[in-house]
Amino acid sequence: QVPLVESGGGLVQAGGSLRLSCAASGRSFSDYVAGWFRQAPGKEREFVATSSKSGRTTQYADSVKGRFTISRDNTKNTFYLEMNSLKPEDTALYYCATALAGATYYYTDPDDYDYWGQGTQVTVSS
Repeated sequence: QVPLVESGGGLVQAGGSLRLSCAASGRSFSDYVAGWFRQAPGKEREFVATSSKSGRTTQYADSVKGRFTISRDNTKNTFYLEMNSLKPEDTALYYCATALAGATYYYTDPDDYDYWGQGTQVTVSS
């Protein structure tokens, strides 16, 4: 198993920035695809960003492209979501997740992920 612990959420004004972290325990973190998802009240969980196991390949939801950046440090068993130019519609509970890498470089479907963090709240005020 790869238990995940998130940190870095909070309250920020529109236009501000936050950096989320997701620390993984266990071995072989570099064998796992990393992903970030979010869920706003009354809505389904949605894909935000994903990184290949090396970090060289990434993919983003259209709604965050150009504003959010996913990165990872395999030496620290940690991956990150840098969020800039935040908007009120970014308000949600953010989850990190990992999936054992397979035939593709990354996954955007939450059903492909095996392990999930507990979630961290991000609230953007207007």
